[in-house]
Amino acid sequence: MQAYDKLYIDGEWVPSFGTETIEVINASTEEVMGSIPSGTAADVDRAVIAAVAAFDDWAARAPKDRAGYVQRISEELGARNEEIAQTIAGEVGMPIFLSRLVQAGLPQAVSGSMVAIAEDFPWEEQIGNSLVIQEPVGVVGCITPWNYPLHQIVAKVAPALIAGNTVVLKPSEVAPLNAFIFADIIDKVGLPKGVFNLVSGVGPVVGEAIAAHPQVDMVSFTGSTRAGKRVAELAAASVKRVALELGGKSANILLDDLDGADLEKAARAGVGACYLNSGQTCSALTRMLVPRSKHDEVVDIVRDEVEKVYTLTDPINGDGRLGPLISDVQRDRVRGYIAKGIDEGAVLVTGGVEQPEGFERGY
Repeated sequence: MQAYDKLYIDGEWVPSFGTETIEVINASTEEVMGSIPSGTAADVDRAVIAAVAAFDDWAARAPKDRAGYVQRISEELGARNEEIAQTIAGEVGMPIFLSRLVQAGLPQAVSGSMVAIAEDFPWEEQIGNSLVIQEPVGVVGCITPWNYPLHQIVAKVAPALIAGNTVVLKPSEVAPLNAFIFADIIDKVGLPKGVFNLVSGVGPVVGEAIAAHPQVDMVSFTGSTRAGKRVAELAAASVKRVALELGGKSANILLDDLDGADLEKAARAGVGACYLNSGQTCSALTRMLVPRSKHDEVVDIVRDEVEKVYTLTDPINGDGRLGPLISDVQRDRVRGYIAKGIDEGAVLVTGGVEQPEGFERGY
């Protein structure tokens, strides 16, 4: 069990001003696999003060110097691939071989790519008789989701750091343990104190405190449309910059000129794009629209792909491609969609609303 009882603020592990904790539940066993502090607005204020104090020195450093820290972070992420993969496979439920490649491998690759981009980025550029200088925004609040938790952290934090910003991070309280591994890595590489700060907790408390804080210059949020609207509303009071990546459902359209092997290839690829991470992906192609004349053929292909390739598995010990959903909330939502489809006259092709046979526990 990974129990964390401190937040990472101003280069140190410190107790939260609050006294409550949040239990992290294993998606496969429905048992507690860890715990984190439930931070407060006062913790956010302390983290922002630290980030403000660290900003001038960090922003004044050469981009190559800042990128060097991110490069070391990338290397440490690689060294801890298995620990990260095991942790996220438990938190999110992604099968371990995919978790190694995606949940642990992608953050390392992304952080390394940011270093490469920084080498050629035009930090200063002469355009006519004007000198254009790219400057950091200031203190950036990063609020991240649970589906690709560490990737989303790195995709926000790494470029923010290289650009000269300081950061206050609030990870998803549903899958937060990987964020504490990330903070430990940052501590190990010796990032100057206050440049990166971690405050865990729930969105209505910690997330809203970050979005509303007058000394936070920008908020980057990935999550639901409902929560994104609230972030934008709170950020507007201080006219801070806001970047939102919100929920959506992607349509996969197969046109009527697809036949034979091309149709089969497209339909099977569509299943893969839908089922990755148990469908918990922003770009999941969950609606396949096909010509009516090809409907039955596509249904047969999809059924075959799902039943042969996307077999359920124990994420840690199995070799299948499909794990559980992350929580009972998400499981109930998906079951509700299936039931509603049947009630409205849709034909169930495979699966159903019942708990799968052989998987008495897990979401």
